[in-house]
Amino acid sequence: MAFTDSSPAGLKKLNEHLRTRSYVEGYAPSQADTAAFNAIKGAPNANDLPYLARWYNHIKSYGDLRKQFPGAAGGKPAAAAADDDDDVDLFGDDDEDDNEAAKVREQRLAEYAAKKEKKPGPIAKSSIVLDVKPWDDETDMKAMEAKVREIVMDGLVWGASKFVPVGYGINKLQIICVVEDDKVSIDLLTETIQDYEDLVQSVDIAAFNKI
Repeated sequence: MAFTDSSPAGLKKLNEHLRTRSYVEGYAPSQADTAAFNAIKGAPNANDLPYLARWYNHIKSYGDLRKQFPGAAGGKPAAAAADDDDDVDLFGDDDEDDNEAAKVREQRLAEYAAKKEKKPGPIAKSSIVLDVKPWDDETDMKAMEAKVREIVMDGLVWGASKFVPVGYGINKLQIICVVEDDKVSIDLLTETIQDYEDLVQSVDIAAFNKI
């Protein structure tokens, strides 16, 4: 199905066509997309034509690769069109069986598009304030803090700390750490601190904030 009418009515028709489709024809970009793209004079208004605007920006991202989309281009077979470009052999040997070559082209185009669109997301992190409590007022708080800071985990960074009075001459260690959520288990971290049984009575989470 050809969509080369750039009139308002033609653009509206193509917008409706793309409501439930990613491409003009089939499940991969083709020369039908190239022909429709070339017929449009400038980016569509996303407010008026949201599906067309989404499709337009996606096809635009291929740049010169639009000429390599499979399918008929101006009445010329796709394989012949590909022969015109001697500089780039993106889709392999021209001697391959036509059907297999078409499958290879579509697969490589899909892989190229997926790689182009895939972007690493932000790393989820949390800032945590831990209250580390000693057994009594005779506990060496400096030694306790040193032991806590000796704990090393991938995705864990220790921050500022201070000693906070809790009564009867006893202080607790309040220490900040930043962790990567996917790498550090808070339960494991607190259990590791509590393994210093001679110094640590308990560990509580005083504050927990996503960054």
